[in-house]
Amino acid sequence: MVEETMVVIVGAGPSGLATSACLSQSEIPNVILEREDCYASLWKKRAYDRLNLHLAKDFCHLPLMSISPKNPTYLSKKEFIKYLDEYVTKFKIKSRFYQSVESAVYDEVEKRWRIESKDTVSGEVKVFIAKFLVVASGENNEGYIPNVLGLESFQGEVLHSNVYKSGLAYRDQNVLVVGSGNSGMEIAYDLSNYGALTSIVVRSSFHVLTKEMVRIGMLLLMKKFPVWLVDFIVKSLAFYVYGDLTKSGIRRPKSGPFFLKATTGRSAVIDVGTVKKIKDGGIKVVPAITRVNEKSVVFENGIEKQFDAIVFATGYRSLANTWLKDYKYGLNANGMPKNSFPNHWKGENNLYVAGLSRRGLEGVSKDAIAIAEDVNETRRFDVAGTVVAL
Repeated sequence: MVEETMVVIVGAGPSGLATSACLSQSEIPNVILEREDCYASLWKKRAYDRLNLHLAKDFCHLPLMSISPKNPTYLSKKEFIKYLDEYVTKFKIKSRFYQSVESAVYDEVEKRWRIESKDTVSGEVKVFIAKFLVVASGENNEGYIPNVLGLESFQGEVLHSNVYKSGLAYRDQNVLVVGSGNSGMEIAYDLSNYGALTSIVVRSSFHVLTKEMVRIGMLLLMKKFPVWLVDFIVKSLAFYVYGDLTKSGIRRPKSGPFFLKATTGRSAVIDVGTVKKIKDGGIKVVPAITRVNEKSVVFENGIEKQFDAIVFATGYRSLANTWLKDYKYGLNANGMPKNSFPNHWKGENNLYVAGLSRRGLEGVSKDAIAIAEDVNETRRFDVAGTVVAL
């Protein structure tokens, strides 16, 4: 079976939905292919229960539709999913579910993308021919667990943060959280709240800020002052609130939080109460893991501790390279954009990348708008060229 369309979008997460809405506004035909049974599956099926948006709603809406003033400043998972449901309804977005994209190849002769998709229920294979291809499968395709020496011998539970739901099941258990980003710090807090004896591995330096510090910096200060000054102000506020965190095992980077975000996409940790628990001893900070034994973990400082479970909050990896056979036109060997920010979203031969800028939902919106505008401009140019030729 073969179907022709103008644009194929792979992935029905926020990136795919936003891109489809922007394309449809310009009456550009598009098809979304999604391997799961629903859109926004990461939010609906793989997010832990207590998850809230860490940024204010001003920075978390998708193009063409703001978040209702009736919503709180920081949306819960449930509230954000409701917003996505309303977004899909408003823009009449129709995703094709259970569609696992097996390959995407660019035909140099026809100047078209050939995308093969397999229905995971019926097994039927369908071919889509499109002039434009958008990779919107996201950074969070597959949970990444590092290759830790001896991990396969561990007799306790090993899980990635994408399947973690709540600390309720771990009361009175010794649990190690590996990874001190936002997910790791919040999961450690959740575990401790439910009575788990919680430890967290902290290897790298990072900034710790409150939600309001980030909001003030992004909404007010960044509009008036240079980044270095905003960083100085926010770092001073953070030091006033948290003090010297090196005593608690947390080191701050030399570069400021907003400079790091702008240049590397690396976010500060938004504190939900974890730092206080660390200071009070409710959560233990431990160094990098040296090896894992059947019932224990050995750390860099030589200390060995027993654990019942290990939660890896060690991020995700893109799987786009497994099906995008001609990924060289827009992605590198790690499945991330080949071009650096802010030109990351556009590849060659009408290949686009949405939602891989590491700049959250605000970055998703900017990608979607840029892609739709470029597709529309390319389409107009092609039509004009055809008319001139005739």
